[in-house]
Amino acid sequence: MINNLGSRFQRKKQEADEDWMTTFADMVTLLLTFFIMLVSISKVDVVLFEQVKAGVAKGIGNRDEVRPIQLLKIDVQDAVQAMKLEDVVAVGTDDQGLTIEFASSAFYEPGSAEIREEAIEPLTRIAATIGAERYRGFQVEVQGHTDDTGISTQIFASNWELSAARATRVVRFFADTGIAPERMEAIGYADTRPKVPNRDAYGDPLPANQEVNRRVVVRVYPR
Repeated sequence: MINNLGSRFQRKKQEADEDWMTTFADMVTLLLTFFIMLVSISKVDVVLFEQVKAGVAKGIGNRDEVRPIQLLKIDVQDAVQAMKLEDVVAVGTDDQGLTIEFASSAFYEPGSAEIREEAIEPLTRIAATIGAERYRGFQVEVQGHTDDTGISTQIFASNWELSAARATRVVRFFADTGIAPERMEAIGYADTRPKVPNRDAYGDPLPANQEVNRRVVVRVYPR
């Protein structure tokens, strides 16, 4: 009788000791579901993700982790600095990856999509950098932007055609250097995404601002 009571007591004690596991498993499942929902409805900030990943790696393993986007940024900046083009080429990052911004005035004749002769070497150098084997997993998006000054020529009916042609011309140039066409896309935005206002409060043009808005942006981000 005593032995039976002892056995039942041990079983109940063991069950009580294991109850926390059920609660813990439920909590983990709920947390996992919650984070899956967050990821499914949110836009992933690749640059921030790499920074967090590197921070975790350093905290756990006490080591620095080289981030691909950061490494690419350094390589492109080195190329720009070596050619002394900091005034016409800006290198930065957005929430998806690397951005390389070219001032249109330094790379194209006004109203044209033909690349200036003096711009061939810089574009070749940058193409070689982003086309390197270690960056083959990156997508290349080329954006054409204009100011709001209208254009109507035999070649370009509007800024839409001009911006798209400039973006396409860079993509073709990159393809000729060996970057796989399936990695690239060209987009023309015309004057729909200005960095700064094209005109003042009275509707008068701001030439300095318009020059800033005339640009080609190369975005490089993980596929």
